[in-house]
Amino acid sequence: MAAGRQVLISPISVRATTRSDGVAVALTKKQVENSPSIDADKPINREYEEAYSQYYGYPYYWSGPYRWGNTRYAGEMAPSAGVAPSAATAMRDRTLRSVRDVTGYYIKATDGDIGHVEDFMIDDREWAIRYMIVDTRNWWPGKNVVISPDWIRSASWRESKVYVDLSREEVKAAPEYDPDRPVERQYESRLFHHYGRRNYWE
Repeated sequence: MAAGRQVLISPISVRATTRSDGVAVALTKKQVENSPSIDADKPINREYEEAYSQYYGYPYYWSGPYRWGNTRYAGEMAPSAGVAPSAATAMRDRTLRSVRDVTGYYIKATDGDIGHVEDFMIDDREWAIRYMIVDTRNWWPGKNVVISPDWIRSASWRESKVYVDLSREEVKAAPEYDPDRPVERQYESRLFHHYGRRNYWE
């Protein structure tokens, strides 16, 4: 592959992930080499996504009731010619941004700042961002918490801030996140119970 060239790999092509071997994808080297290039410094717009999906023969993930179109899991999507242009065109104002760009953004609660985005946690089955890891040490020394994207009200790219539908006190009293321990269902249950939110897995 040419030096410096960057491309996107969709979770639709992922067949396995391991801690030691990385990510196994159902693509040939030539497919990746000839895939559409991206400008890593700009958001990805819907027009690019359409061209990308058509190149690989993927269905449009935004044309269905679930996260991945007509299925909850990316690996279950069948090759397709896409959707009718009218359905795709209606969403061309939507853009995607890299988590790298959002890392460091300040988190704004309903009553003030509470920390900044430290990292993200991804569910490698549904390929969904499950949590933002929030560093609150400037407010409450030594404590990290996680916040679900479902609790985000809005994001300001101009201000580099993420606004959440939570109070500072709610976040302060939330179960602490330990980066040295895996996030298990017991911890998630405590977290959702604390915030009085419905469990996403139910």
